[in-house]
Amino acid sequence: MKHQPGITTPLQAVGHLVAFDLVAGAGRREAAALLRRWSDTARRLMAGEAAAQGDTDVARDAGPSSLTVTFGFGHSFFSRTGLERQRPDALDPLPDFSSDRLDKKRSDGDLWVQIGANDSLVAFHALRAIQKDAGSAARVRWQMSGFNRSPGATDRPMTTRNLMGQIDGTRNPKPSESDFEERIFVPASGDPAWMANGSYAVVRRIRMLLDDWEDLSLKEQEDVIGRKKSDGAPLTGGGETTEPDLEKTGADGKLIVPINAHARITRPDQNGGAAMLRRSFSFHDGFGSDGVPDAGLLFVCWQADPLRGFVPVQRKLDRGDALSAFIRHEASGLFAVPGGAAEGEYVGQRLLEG
Repeated sequence: MKHQPGITTPLQAVGHLVAFDLVAGAGRREAAALLRRWSDTARRLMAGEAAAQGDTDVARDAGPSSLTVTFGFGHSFFSRTGLERQRPDALDPLPDFSSDRLDKKRSDGDLWVQIGANDSLVAFHALRAIQKDAGSAARVRWQMSGFNRSPGATDRPMTTRNLMGQIDGTRNPKPSESDFEERIFVPASGDPAWMANGSYAVVRRIRMLLDDWEDLSLKEQEDVIGRKKSDGAPLTGGGETTEPDLEKTGADGKLIVPINAHARITRPDQNGGAAMLRRSFSFHDGFGSDGVPDAGLLFVCWQADPLRGFVPVQRKLDRGDALSAFIRHEASGLFAVPGGAAEGEYVGQRLLEG
């Protein structure tokens, strides 16, 4: 398998993101044994089989339900395992941004696992199996759960919507594009060698200030985004995939797509060609005592190098994106996700046994 599943896989209805820290005294040997267990369990569950040991039967007869399990390494993993020299430069900590309100306890981690499925029981079954497999080697640092529209929920397939009601992911890179692999995956000749065919995942828990957002008129919301809420088409006309005319003005002489519209600022041609593959889940973790929803986006994006993907785009957003007034980044992580494992191998084997 060239790449791990869960990167270019179509979005599933249910997602769990979970980070682990190695326990005190656990090092490279324990990490290798853990990744071998995890890889074996993931392989079995993705095939619709029971876990090798102690299966809970939660997903009995459910089938794989498009299950994917993806593994990554955080910055701290390398010092914990004595592998500092193998830590990629691309794992350097992300810069601070003005919209950050980060909870350190829900950020980062030695190890990261992304689970996706189209059945809630299948997804939970995998989450529980991975957590049990951690045994005495690692403990959960944080865990977040999210959702998307279920496949087949609409007879008009389209890009998913987020909790602001906006179509989210219109300009995602597509595997059919000639430079897709170059933008999203580390080349086979990349450095370090163990990251060949891998990718880097940026994870952000983005809380949406929905009460403030919903107070806006439809026109105000569309001006913030730069697209029609109904179908994601640019304000300058056409359909969802139509290229916006960023120079077009209205009868009043003003730009139709405002200068600080989210769709304008995030365009690759406005960011030196920076691009990333967004593959996110919405979340809702209840209501506060004041009735305000704790809801938003579990933002996950993939790129060959965060310094040529997430970072330049977020820096541009940080300097004047109209959407920034309605969101808060509350948790963050950056993880190196190695390439896929061949039959009989485990994810990260080239790193841990190299």
